[in-house]
Amino acid sequence: MPKNRKGFRLEADSLGERRVPIGAYWGVQTLRASENFAISGMRAKPVFITATAMVKKAAARTNLSLGLLDRKRAGAIIRAADEIINGGLHDQFIVDVYQAGAGTSHNMNANEVIANRAIEELGGRRGDYSIVHPNDHVNASQSTNDAMPAALRVAAIMSSEGLVRALNGLSRTLRQKAARFDGVIKSGRTHLQDAAPVRLGQEFSGYAASVESSVDRIKTATGRMRIIGLGGTAVGTGINTHPLYRKAVMPALRDATGIRGLRPAPDYFEAATSLGDFTASSGALRGAAADLIRICNDLRLLASGPHTGLAEITIPAVQPGSSIMPGKVNPSMPEMLTMVSFQVIGNDLAITLAAQAGQLELNVMFPLVNWNLLHSIEILTNAVSAFDERCARGIEADRQRCKTYFENSAGLATALNRVIGYEAAARVVKEAEANGETIREAVLRAGIMTKDEWERITDPKTITGPAGLKGLKRKRPGRAR
Repeated sequence: MPKNRKGFRLEADSLGERRVPIGAYWGVQTLRASENFAISGMRAKPVFITATAMVKKAAARTNLSLGLLDRKRAGAIIRAADEIINGGLHDQFIVDVYQAGAGTSHNMNANEVIANRAIEELGGRRGDYSIVHPNDHVNASQSTNDAMPAALRVAAIMSSEGLVRALNGLSRTLRQKAARFDGVIKSGRTHLQDAAPVRLGQEFSGYAASVESSVDRIKTATGRMRIIGLGGTAVGTGINTHPLYRKAVMPALRDATGIRGLRPAPDYFEAATSLGDFTASSGALRGAAADLIRICNDLRLLASGPHTGLAEITIPAVQPGSSIMPGKVNPSMPEMLTMVSFQVIGNDLAITLAAQAGQLELNVMFPLVNWNLLHSIEILTNAVSAFDERCARGIEADRQRCKTYFENSAGLATALNRVIGYEAAARVVKEAEANGETIREAVLRAGIMTKDEWERITDPKTITGPAGLKGLKRKRPGRAR
């Protein structure tokens, strides 16, 4: 038992002795890491701390079943891990996210916290590692190199559930708006210029479909996270494990996490070296972010104004928009979601660079991948939920504004193509613009169509679908005067 000094206990590792605060559950290796890596002030995500404890719990149960741990020690380790899983002791995880390669610092932080809590449970004093040792007992049958990727896979699966719920909630809102706005006719725009008419509901159905596609891609990528390399230990060979460990640890991990479908890696060497599944997951987040940026840009344009912009929709006012211009209201929630999406795309680039930076039997850049992936999931989840609740649900259409743009849009001439041909329709557009007329006025004045024919082909459902010209004969256009 290390000798106590006032307020501290002595602990030793391969580099020598250090004084550790007597009340700390972490130990000497965590102390060194906290001193070495005073970088960002950011700590491991709570979900990763929880997932790490789940991996430790599964390993302890497996080691007990294989006779590698006695019942007393295994039970104490499992109870300590459960305490962390239930939210306890998270303040004892003090290592910066930018740390030693592979995540050794976080792994040892977990090993020391669990060991000292288990020691305490068994009636010992923190730091007396003859009772429960961080390496020999808590880390038994593991290496940082298989335990930490397994923990990230578990954490990513658990975190992604919340993101999928948030995105599904947003897609439901957009589908509801699509139904509500289905009869709102407006001018379409391509290249930011007038184009063929659309219904506002059709635009919103497109937004909903984009979000739903993002959900599918995220689910597909998350499915790969269920492939677990526990039992590969340091380099994929499984050194220091029981021959049955790989098979036995998987049901223990499924039980500890409650996640179905966890399965052993088909190749433990690939599991030790490749971060491909994490880049795929990040790529799915990047794709979702790109679509969300596009949707937010559209909403900001459609809501621009209210008097000098498009102003086809209104979005809820959530706060004053200016410190100098009284009464100004900004699209704050779409702005926020766009900025978050930019960050997700930046995180994805960092993950990609880290994933290709491994050498030989290990990619030591894992801690960067871990932080950025979980950070992307967290901020995107929160941003999508806030955007849905505080913006999307309150969007309203300015039906009259949409109708006015529709009636004055040169894009209406598209409906003339099959009646008088493209070139003749283009002449009608030019003459209407020269005379300051609408397309409707020019068509009727030239006798190209009767009023009834014009009304029929410009009916909102007719002009925004593939049918509607049946019964109209091709005509030679007159000239608008």
